[in-house]
Amino acid sequence: MKNHLHRVAAPRTWILDRKTHAFVVRPNAGRHNLSFGLPLGLVIRDVLHVAVTMDEVKKLLTTKTILVDGKRQKDHRFMVGLFDVLSLNQNHYRVLIDTKGRLVVREISAAESSLKPCRVVGKSVISGGKIQIHLHDGQNILLKEKNIHVGDTVVIHLPDAKIKEIFTLSPGSFVFLTKGRHNGDYGHLQEIKGSIALYQKEGAVIETAKDYLFVLGTKTPCIALK
Repeated sequence: MKNHLHRVAAPRTWILDRKTHAFVVRPNAGRHNLSFGLPLGLVIRDVLHVAVTMDEVKKLLTTKTILVDGKRQKDHRFMVGLFDVLSLNQNHYRVLIDTKGRLVVREISAAESSLKPCRVVGKSVISGGKIQIHLHDGQNILLKEKNIHVGDTVVIHLPDAKIKEIFTLSPGSFVFLTKGRHNGDYGHLQEIKGSIALYQKEGAVIETAKDYLFVLGTKTPCIALK
């Protein structure tokens, strides 16, 4: 796989100047979908402006403790994706999606930096009858709880990935939209009709695709969205 992407071909979810340089670093594959992740080096240099050049970024990664989801990372191509937590110089940040469908990095509190919501995208039974859930960020977690479904959300503690809470995709849940014309919006789920979902915000009922929903709580979100 090539180490760089043409800037003009980079995902539209990335906020970057597509005309100043020809290429941008390509993140390592494996965690998030490319449209929902950014290379760590790009975040440090172009979003947080902690470094000016990629060489400075690489030096920072080898000399400073920079954490993603509570674990130290040294590779500038490591992918930082949706709802990941980045910790740098005693400051903490979370990757979100804005209403223009772009990945953005917002500062969060130290208390919130130990929590991460993860959407269940798959579920399987392995040897011994154990249930394994597959999460949106590439993680797989074994659990005893069988009453969990694709589309539900688990809130995990970082960095040990222990499940703290489970939110079901059901009427009344607080949902955040990750795709579609309403991406970055949020409200309370009203109804699901097949592949279509209706959510309510400020008295208005809005239609979207069920697959675009990410449950973040019951009445209120479990994380800050602004």
